[in-house]
Amino acid sequence: MQAWGKCLTITVFTAVVASAADGLPGRIAGKPDFNGIWEANNTANWDLQTHAARPMVGQPGLVPGSQVLAAPVLGLGSLGWVPGGLGVVEGEEIPYQPWAAARKKENQEHWMDRDPEIKCFQPGVPRAMYMPHPFQIIQSATKINMVFEYANAQRTIHLNKMEDYPNVLWMGYSVGHWEGDTLVVNVTDFTDATWFDRSGNFHSDALHVVERYTPMGKDVIRYEATIEDPQVFTRPWKISMPLYRRLEPNAQLTDFRCVEMVEETMYGHLRKDQLVKHWEGTTMNVDITRKIPPGEAVHERYISGNPPAAK
Repeated sequence: MQAWGKCLTITVFTAVVASAADGLPGRIAGKPDFNGIWEANNTANWDLQTHAARPMVGQPGLVPGSQVLAAPVLGLGSLGWVPGGLGVVEGEEIPYQPWAAARKKENQEHWMDRDPEIKCFQPGVPRAMYMPHPFQIIQSATKINMVFEYANAQRTIHLNKMEDYPNVLWMGYSVGHWEGDTLVVNVTDFTDATWFDRSGNFHSDALHVVERYTPMGKDVIRYEATIEDPQVFTRPWKISMPLYRRLEPNAQLTDFRCVEMVEETMYGHLRKDQLVKHWEGTTMNVDITRKIPPGEAVHERYISGNPPAAK
């Protein structure tokens, strides 16, 4: 018995070493094992399309056509600029309908007022997959749970048969199946309350996303998302990028429960006595003047970041 036990140990160890040497992921119920902490490494959350560096909030500079940081971010200096980056959109074009292209441009110009991320709303799909925060995949044979560091957002991908979902969700409703070693996920039942990035790219509640997760090795997943929304776009379009496993020995999610972080930003104008009034630095002072929205707007919040059409 003792000799048999040693032989078994050696056999298992050899199999594990061979798998690691091949750079292949492990298997769960015969399918790739995606368990772990993952994160994208790109600028897609700033802008899905190829873009040069630009101010987060800008105003005309001294030279015609130039821009400088505007007052809300002036004190940030170089940190107040959006980093340039390569796009993740296939063909570089997001095929907006004409009215939606105008809304996207307006959204970008009013980014600080409208982006749902600033207000700590759940990011939705696919945006959650490429935010600058790690997320964890917990996989079984019938369910795959994703837990996101940002806003403690979560989603479950159902691999077994489920009834149609009776409502709408910030993160959508995800049903998956395997095509060989590729996990294919059909995501529906969205609200219109999320954006795709910080550049004002948006959708309606008719959004439909089909994701594909394909292992490129033990520590890299190729992520693709085909986006369809007949109310906003003229045709489906696709994004793709690698997702990387976090390899630190103690890799784990930390808290970024941002609701309390944004209370003063969103509701500070309702205080009887203003809390945030003044900041003083070496070369500038910044004074804050709160605005009370007129009429019923003081009570209303269009949480989607996509204001209703003018009446």
